[in-house]
Amino acid sequence: MPKLAIRGGTPAKSKSFPDWPIYDDLEREALNEVLESRDWWRTEGSKTLAFEKSFAEYHQAKHGIAVTNGTHAIEVALAAMGIGPGDEVIVPNATFVATASAVLFAGALPVLVDVSADSYCIDPELAEAAINERTRAIIAVHMGGRPADLDQLEAVARKYDLALLEDAAHAHGSEWRGQKVGTFGIGGTFSFQASKTMTAGEGGMIISNDDDFERLARSTHDCGRMPGEWFYSHYIYGSNYRLSEWQGAVLLAQLTRLDEQTARRHENGRLLDRLLGEIPGITPQSHDARITRNGHYAYIFHVDARAFAGISTQQFVDALEAEGIPTQAPYPPIHTLDLFTSGAYRNRLSGAQAAANHAFLTEAFPNSQRESDETVWITQNALLGDEEDMREIAAAIGKIHQHVKDLR
Repeated sequence: MPKLAIRGGTPAKSKSFPDWPIYDDLEREALNEVLESRDWWRTEGSKTLAFEKSFAEYHQAKHGIAVTNGTHAIEVALAAMGIGPGDEVIVPNATFVATASAVLFAGALPVLVDVSADSYCIDPELAEAAINERTRAIIAVHMGGRPADLDQLEAVARKYDLALLEDAAHAHGSEWRGQKVGTFGIGGTFSFQASKTMTAGEGGMIISNDDDFERLARSTHDCGRMPGEWFYSHYIYGSNYRLSEWQGAVLLAQLTRLDEQTARRHENGRLLDRLLGEIPGITPQSHDARITRNGHYAYIFHVDARAFAGISTQQFVDALEAEGIPTQAPYPPIHTLDLFTSGAYRNRLSGAQAAANHAFLTEAFPNSQRESDETVWITQNALLGDEEDMREIAAAIGKIHQHVKDLR
């Protein structure tokens, strides 16, 4: 009888997943071109500008602004939207801290709402219930690459005359009804940090179809300059969020593979949905017929401990990794972070807002807590494998289910 690998048995995974990041001579040649050009600064160079245009075009957007990282992309976008002290921005409680900390950076209050139980994306009904006279915007996070319900979120934003900003750090190339995410609201933000599905180690992007928003975001990211004006003219408050030519060169090369890689992740994700759906206690993150492509920053599924002899999620993860399947940790709920529990977040607020009672500090967020405590995330490079790789992932999980008593 086969034993679990964590108990000395043979791992279920027989061959390696694709390495990440993926690179070849495209990146080498692009970097060498920057080196030899001596134009290492984006203002004088051409690579980052070309990347901005190409990335925006791929995502069906008029404008692209490359910035230093995904956190700064949100900060610049909020500045361009005029978000400031006294304002409120509705944010999902299940996300990386940057979605909320960027709001605090603007001096505004991130109002946390729970996510939907099956998608782990912001619940549109809860978002609507949180709106008041101070609300200026909603940030939708496309968790793991799965688009949030953009139909409902657009409708809510229109109804209350709010801005909708898409945090698409996980969702390069994802589609809702055949339209690329990042183009439904006033803008979309992306990250090119090392684990993302396109990477230059760090980097970020803002895309938009709104000319006024783009003009202000571009000025904010470049020290308050305005396009076409004298270099030392500064018209609004801004800072230096410019991406370097080195990163622009790498990302321009990375973009050439994005469409094929996204299609492969989406196809393998749907195969895993079918395979894992047959294992008792395993529920994949929900798919929706309106999602025509899921970029899959991670493959996310829920583990019902009752079907696995009551073991903890960490025990499950340890066993899965021993079988050769790579995972990454889910995000802890925002309201549980020390930034909020200690009250340190109030240091970014002012006036009555800084001293007010904020309901999210005492509310229950059952779905965000469930996402944190009971889901498992398989890393995106695993989804670049072939059908055999997907079947080995399913076999590893099935093996744990079959021999789960050995973990107790």
